[in-house]
Amino acid sequence: MSVSLLSSTYLDKNSQTVRAKVVSWENYQRATLITPEELASIKKVDHQPRARVDSLYLSNGGEYALLYLRLLKKFSRGETMQCLLVLIADALQDHDERIPLFLKAREVDPDLPYEPLLRALQTEDEFVQLKTAQILTVLLSSERTHTNAAQLQSFLGVLSDLIKGPSPNKRDVAVQCLESLLALPDCRQEVMRIPNIISSFMDILKENLGPQMNYQVSVCLWLLSFEQNIAEHLNKKYDIIPTLVEVAQNAMKEKVIRVIVATFRNLVTKAPKENLPAMLVSQVLPFVKNLASRKWSDEDILEDVQFLKDELNARFQSLTTYDEYTSELASGHLSWTPVHESDDFWKENATKLNDKNYEQLKNLIAVLNDSTDATALAVAAYDIGQYVKHYDRGKKHVAELGGKARVMELMTHPNSDVRYRALLSVQQLVSQPWLSV
Repeated sequence: MSVSLLSSTYLDKNSQTVRAKVVSWENYQRATLITPEELASIKKVDHQPRARVDSLYLSNGGEYALLYLRLLKKFSRGETMQCLLVLIADALQDHDERIPLFLKAREVDPDLPYEPLLRALQTEDEFVQLKTAQILTVLLSSERTHTNAAQLQSFLGVLSDLIKGPSPNKRDVAVQCLESLLALPDCRQEVMRIPNIISSFMDILKENLGPQMNYQVSVCLWLLSFEQNIAEHLNKKYDIIPTLVEVAQNAMKEKVIRVIVATFRNLVTKAPKENLPAMLVSQVLPFVKNLASRKWSDEDILEDVQFLKDELNARFQSLTTYDEYTSELASGHLSWTPVHESDDFWKENATKLNDKNYEQLKNLIAVLNDSTDATALAVAAYDIGQYVKHYDRGKKHVAELGGKARVMELMTHPNSDVRYRALLSVQQLVSQPWLSV
């Protein structure tokens, strides 16, 4: 990865300001903080023309990589760290062949290159933090293997804090860093161990911070979806499908739609069982049918759209009404579709919730326990009432699975409709059937 791939007006502007500053390297030498040899080397590149500096790097690039990292390890003063970070970034700018020179510094000092950079991340200086993140991303993205998982996880932890913080500069740089790092499969697994990163992605998409940010976050989700174990859990844990549908429907830029459609294709290819039901509930089929009728400059979109259309059509055509209901349960997104309030549906299907060791009843109660959406809670509470109304012996199973206690809790929910539906359900749960004498 090249430094230039991580674009930030904030970093560019502040880097230019840092280049104009004068660091008193001589004072450091007089204080014996640097050696005369280090002073001589740094003076050869400090405030010198780019051509002259490039010539020095051509013959002594490894020495300068080691020098910059060693000095960064020594100093903690903000302006000095700023200068050293700009020197490192400028050395890497448009010269990917110099990246190994910095990585090889570990052969001289096992703390290098990462220890001083990770320490710099902890400073309160925003420029130092973000310039360091830029450099770390370049170095980590260029590693063949990540035996230093602890260092990678430490960096990802900082990015997690940056992405969810109030600073737009930090959020912008952090998203770009993650976009680059997620090209590496082992980084994808590490990111999934830090839940705040994905939840922050979803918050950004819901805030709709602009087409470029929506695109970059969607690219991150697309990269994650290449891993089967991630594709199996991504929507279940973070509810990404309905959010991505909404982003794509409102997108003005073709590239945003393209990457979201590609993400859907990955989710279907890698984990169809886990993702097709949620796509049907989220109305992805009518969405892709609409996309299929439009003209696109990128032919890959049409190929992915057709794939999704065929897969979803095949699934939709084989569905019974009960299949549609179980798909809705599996997605966790319950809404007031006709089946919920249909007595005929419940008369015919209530006992099917008992099949496979009460699998669908457990899914229904899971919605009650896990959902934060008021509509989903109201519908789930109502469905519990319908289940026991049409299968009286189900009251015992609902109670044993914790459903009764949860429905009773929902009687004090802030949402009035949830309270009302929970009350109706409790009335069914505690009612006694007439017994024949």
